[in-house]
Amino acid sequence: MIACASMMWWTTGCTDKNKAVTADTTVTDSIDADTLEVDSLEELISEAPVPKAADELFDDFIFNFAGNRKLQMKRIQFPLSVINDGKISKVTKAQWKMERFFMPQGFYTLILDNKKQLNLSKDTSVSHVVVEQIHLDQQIVKRFNFDRKNGEWMLTSIDNSAMVENSNASFLDFYERFATDSAFQIKSLNDPIAFTGPDPDDDFETITGDLLPEQWPDIGPTDLPSGLIYNIIYGQKYTENTQKVFLLRGIANGQELEMTFKIVDGVWKLVKLVE
Repeated sequence: MIACASMMWWTTGCTDKNKAVTADTTVTDSIDADTLEVDSLEELISEAPVPKAADELFDDFIFNFAGNRKLQMKRIQFPLSVINDGKISKVTKAQWKMERFFMPQGFYTLILDNKKQLNLSKDTSVSHVVVEQIHLDQQIVKRFNFDRKNGEWMLTSIDNSAMVENSNASFLDFYERFATDSAFQIKSLNDPIAFTGPDPDDDFETITGDLLPEQWPDIGPTDLPSGLIYNIIYGQKYTENTQKVFLLRGIANGQELEMTFKIVDGVWKLVKLVE
């Protein structure tokens, strides 16, 4: 029954996953062929007026910021400070090009210590958020710092650093290999894996059970994002070094995939999968 329920939605959609931006590149303005749903969403965002309520929650703001060129230019503190290895340079308004973040991919990812940290994304008192653009293949993290000033979210600086300096460095090293090395992926599965997914006989119900490692090739998600992923820090403090919750969220379809990893006997293992 679990096997029938595991026709994963996460089988394609990572069309741009291997195209990384170098650390000193200020922006990216190219979009490959994406799904019609994401294209339509971006078009709607770019044409629609931005509601004032979009500044209450960062999630509402960032989608408008990434899809609306006029809004983006208004919400950047120019000249923008860009920090590379402690050295600060300035980017002028004339030099800036549209930054679409995760919109071309059609999904975004979050890294948490636990699901409770996700509550911060709904906290209207949050005034500082960091969007991490993580170049796994280059071992570089580009951090876009946003601050809410006078009730409006603004991009205030960009900080480029080596991935080894990141709070999630150990997990990120592991995840890159987990996503790209099928043999390593199998070795990194707990026995068993706790599973929760849709009931194939009832669209409104879910089923739970255990997956065995040998079932993974037929049931597990394929084409996990690698090369370039994102993370949004709403203020969560990373203090847990033995557990990470990795969320993948579709932009246009609202679907979600949740994977929980823990260190078991000294190595990272996937212990839970929720569709």
